[in-house]
Amino acid sequence: MAFCLAHSTAPPDPREAREAEILQSIRTTFAEKGFDGASMQELARAAGMSVGNFYRYFPSKAAMVEAMIRRDIADVEAKFAEVLGAPDPLAALRQALHERVAEECGGCVDGPLWAEINAVAARKSEIAAVVRMKEAEVTAFLTRAFSHVTRLPLAEAEARFCHHASLLVMMVKATAMQGRLDASRPDREGLLHLILRIIDVILSEVASARAER
Repeated sequence: MAFCLAHSTAPPDPREAREAEILQSIRTTFAEKGFDGASMQELARAAGMSVGNFYRYFPSKAAMVEAMIRRDIADVEAKFAEVLGAPDPLAALRQALHERVAEECGGCVDGPLWAEINAVAARKSEIAAVVRMKEAEVTAFLTRAFSHVTRLPLAEAEARFCHHASLLVMMVKATAMQGRLDASRPDREGLLHLILRIIDVILSEVASARAER
């Protein structure tokens, strides 16, 4: 049994590891310069590579954005796995959403990047398709979490709570695109608390289905 388990884990792919390093190194340049403003030369320089070598990993800026989004989906999937494995999955989901919103309101470094990606999606259909895929994946993760929490069959959870999941995705996305809430704004804390309260209301409605069973 131990022998089988040891051989079932694939070794890390060096190319994937290098791609991850490149994407991490160019995020700031992408966010600051914008999709159209950042040249391949500038992006290659940020990654510490020659342009020719850079093209071997990413033949276009659209390919970079798609890779960023796919990696973000993988991160979200890992986070949901933690939520489902928690002693109280609903409380873990609530905490994860609260932390994500607080990060975005506090000026998460990726906020400007995702705002730029969504702006590009309005102009480029291939980017829009990947952004829609990400939102659909996150919505699906949420409905699966709702099914797990309520013990409802997945189809029933999707029918009852697909709009709850979509609203949560929209709220987190809008918060990320707005970015940092200036501490000098008189409504900063009030707005943050309202967003968190709406999240709690949505999750309470989901939890009510568990009480029905």
